[in-house]
Amino acid sequence: MKLLVTTKNVPLHRKFDLWRDVSYERLIPSEARKSGDGPFEGTLEAADMGGVLITRSTFGALTTDVTPTNIRRHGKQHTLSATIRLSGTAASAQNDRSLIHNPGDIVIVDRSQPVRLDFKAPTQSLVVEINRDRIENLLGPAILYSALRIDAGLASTTLAVNFFKQLITLQHTLTPDTAARMSSIGVDLLVASIAERMALETPKPLYGTVLVQRAKAYVEAHLGEQTLTPAELALAMGVSLRRLQELFHERGRNISDWIWQRRLEVAAARLSDPGGLPVSIGAIAYGCGFADQAHFSRRFKEHYDLSPSAYRRAAARRQPPS
Repeated sequence: MKLLVTTKNVPLHRKFDLWRDVSYERLIPSEARKSGDGPFEGTLEAADMGGVLITRSTFGALTTDVTPTNIRRHGKQHTLSATIRLSGTAASAQNDRSLIHNPGDIVIVDRSQPVRLDFKAPTQSLVVEINRDRIENLLGPAILYSALRIDAGLASTTLAVNFFKQLITLQHTLTPDTAARMSSIGVDLLVASIAERMALETPKPLYGTVLVQRAKAYVEAHLGEQTLTPAELALAMGVSLRRLQELFHERGRNISDWIWQRRLEVAAARLSDPGGLPVSIGAIAYGCGFADQAHFSRRFKEHYDLSPSAYRRAAARRQPPS
């Protein structure tokens, strides 16, 4: 990891201010206050792996508040941060949840909402900055799991924590493409950890709804993959195909029908988009997960009573003159 700042060999009166200023820039602006009378020591190390920002933060006792003013200033509302506690403890409060996180725990912080963090003693953590849409498309709104302690005792948490520890150790040996793939796998492990933790406290009827929402979000994110099947979807959700089918049937849906319906609806939206005129119908078909254009055309006409080309022409006629 790249060293961003260390207070080693920095004059005592400058240590805290230096660390705080770099922390503001890398992580998030906040109202930080050093605790205790002793000298403050801190280090920040950073890695950017395929657009996933990872920061190892080591520092002494302090309290920090992220206020609405800070939030308006930092421009990171489109991200969430997953904090992996490596050593020491921390207290946090956000969205009416207050908790203590210990070594090995993971905590998700919603960067669009105020938060207080309190560190009574020196601590070290890995902060993984992740795209909000990627997580919310799979798990629902961040309010469901922000400031929720994802316990070190969960098997999925252990896997995620150990993966990121190894990732930053081996980072310098990875090519950029491999590093990007590995960081994406790490984010998927974080998602699995959050989902397992949420399942522990979600009432069963609500859990079924949440699971179906996650499955539908997964379908949206993978529509272009021809390998997307009900069996693959169940595997990605961590349940049996039979159980997932039951949950869809309870809501008047069939998994396979839902996947094909969404593929056709997305294809129709792309055919209707004036900006997509240069894109061939075949490219749209493949981009929506169809194996060949003939299959796409047949299913599209069955659903919309028009061939894809006729649908595109009709949509163009409906466009107001420029």
